[in-house]
Amino acid sequence: MTPSPPAQARRFPLAALLLIALAVVADGAVSLWMARVSHLWLPVQASAAAPYVDDLFALETGIGSFIFLGCFAVMAWTLLFNRAPKYDMEDGDPIEGNLKLEITWTIIPLVIVMLIAAHAIRVNDTLATIGSKQRVLGGEQAMQVAGGGQGASAVAEEVGPIEVIARQWSWEFVYPDGTRSAELHLPVNQRARFKFISMDVLHGFYVPAFRLKQDLVPGSVIDYSLVPTREGRYRLRDSMFSGGYFSSNQTDVVVESADGFRRWLAEAARAPLQESPNPAQQLWQDRLAKGDKGWATVPPAPPPIVNVIHDSTAPHEG
Repeated sequence: MTPSPPAQARRFPLAALLLIALAVVADGAVSLWMARVSHLWLPVQASAAAPYVDDLFALETGIGSFIFLGCFAVMAWTLLFNRAPKYDMEDGDPIEGNLKLEITWTIIPLVIVMLIAAHAIRVNDTLATIGSKQRVLGGEQAMQVAGGGQGASAVAEEVGPIEVIARQWSWEFVYPDGTRSAELHLPVNQRARFKFISMDVLHGFYVPAFRLKQDLVPGSVIDYSLVPTREGRYRLRDSMFSGGYFSSNQTDVVVESADGFRRWLAEAARAPLQESPNPAQQLWQDRLAKGDKGWATVPPAPPPIVNVIHDSTAPHEG
């Protein structure tokens, strides 16, 4: 019986491992760069919450870029260097499942997702913007509940509570001294506390520069707070679909110095009440002039009567 030749020792694929290591390093470098430049894709940071939200976004961008580039590189390498010859019509070699590999590619994404979720929960706990929510029976009771909390703040560096009233389709802000405005004014680097009230349907308080969003739920008075950190004029949008003209439900948030805010509030308190322009009213009138055709919608609520109207011509950031 002829003895079988000894099995040849498998050579260590040093070149392949070196190539994979270089590819992983390049992928990591590009992903890190993507995470850093992701801040440039967002509006300016204008609140204490913005850096935390942006860092979380950068982390997710970096991880997503690493996975995407890694998968893309493997597919590109296969298509360029491991494809079948031009006239090869044979089936590929049968490959059985690899239990260890399947467990690995299941556990790694699970760990990544759980770590991102844990970090997101820590960021949410750090922001801690939502206070209590009190159930009410309607808009009138909501105004009574919110008004009961008016008065001077117990902390000198706090402002409020400011009532934020959303309607179809306008914003109104009522300050503790009773001053009413169609645009929100806040002092920089001081915590502003709010009572959110919806007079009709679900609305969303969303200021992109603040990186904060909160729903205004009908039948509830919601306590909320934030700290603006950059002076300027920023856009407040209704982030929820609240009806036919919800896209016109926008106003500005003006962040100014503490002295500037006090001067504005004193001047606003002396200003006479007047009707604030409401773009939705003009859209509704145009609809009626054309025969009230198109998708069914409800007429806008009457424009708010305020001391300070919204200056729609002023330039804003974010």
